Amino acid sequence: MSENTRKPPLVMSRRTLLAGMGASLGIGLGAGSLGMVAAPSIARAQTSSIRIGFPVPLTGPFAAEAKDQVKSAELAVKLFNDKGGIAGRKVELLVRDDKLNAGEAATRTLELIEKDKAHAIVGALSSAVQLAVNEVTRARGVVYVSISQSDTINEIKDFSRYTFHEALNPHMTTAAVARATFRKGTRVAFLVADYAYGHEMLRGFKRAAAEIGAEVVGEIMHPFGTPDYSTLMPRLRAMKPDILAICNFGRDQANAIKQANDFGMKKQMQIVVPVLLHNQRIAVAPDVFEGVIGGANYYWQLQDTVPSARVFNDAYKAAYGSLPTDYGAYGFTGVYSTLLAIEKAGGTETDRIVNALQELKYDVAKGPQYYRACDHQSVQSVLVLRSKGKAEMKSPDDLFDIVAVEPPSELMLRSCAELGFPT
Repeated sequence: MSENTRKPPLVMSRRTLLAGMGASLGIGLGAGSLGMVAAPSIARAQTSSIRIGFPVPLTGPFAAEAKDQVKSAELAVKLFNDKGGIAGRKVELLVRDDKLNAGEAATRTLELIEKDKAHAIVGALSSAVQLAVNEVTRARGVVYVSISQSDTINEIKDFSRYTFHEALNPHMTTAAVARATFRKGTRVAFLVADYAYGHEMLRGFKRAAAEIGAEVVGEIMHPFGTPDYSTLMPRLRAMKPDILAICNFGRDQANAIKQANDFGMKKQMQIVVPVLLHNQRIAVAPDVFEGVIGGANYYWQLQDTVPSARVFNDAYKAAYGSLPTDYGAYGFTGVYSTLLAIEKAGGTETDRIVNALQELKYDVAKGPQYYRACDHQSVQSVLVLRSKGKAEMKSPDDLFDIVAVEPPSELMLRSCAELGFPT
């Protein structure tokens, strides 16, 4: 997502970070390597294994989602290896902890490329961190498939022909949630995490509100990792909104919704979130999240209407004894689509992988997907979910109702011209 002055836990520019990381690893990043024209692809021999680098924040406040992504990515690799790999070559998943830090992510990504000879990079679970990973991969001419929400990574200043975005983006997510909940004249207040994720979700909701005719009555920013919202809830209530949109992620989401519930906010207004997180829902009592509406890339009950979701669920349950989560599914679709492209490319030569990804039409977990030509954004369905209360749940896994499923369409994306691409 967009580079902002405040973001967790970053204090240096990406260019400064990358220059330092390159020096520490003895890797040259020439003066032109960080510009829009990427360095020539690094030659990688057709060795005995196909290596996919996978940097994610295994420590920190997003660790639960990251660990689910690893499990789903490992499942994708297992399914390919169980059928003999790709052209007889086994696949390896090289998991690294980026610690939710751009400098750490840059270091790990450079190591994966230069020392581990990764053929492609998939991963990152932070708006700003994924941009640091992307800076490294595009400079080194390596395919990167991002699995974290971002609008910025698709814009021309951060895009490269090696950059693919498997995740939903804030524009898609907020527009879908707004269409399900906002009406003309609806009064909307915002509680927003003061870093890239929150800023882009807020921008998306405001844009949707303007199109629908809803009224924005105010917004309050909070620092990343805020444990106590007690001073903010009365201020939000005083705005007298019909809808409170809480734009934060991970533990921040669970804490904010719990405290809104403690203040009786749900009795006075509808609470919506851009992304309704599976792991944060199960981290607290069901009634805390009851009635909250939000977007999602995946929910296991898609299996009722989408055959590939049932296949994915069954494979995941056979491997782990449980059902996959929303952000976990990104690990599967991101790695599986990358491996499909490598298979289609007939090997690990970077330009052929890029061409294969650009042409790929895939349905591996949630229905049809493909990467849009101009910005390599994955065109896919967007789910809108409502969290169930305890009395509604038929089983421990019965967490949400699917309120709406917006089918895949380029019409839900910002135009290529708006992103800065020539028309």
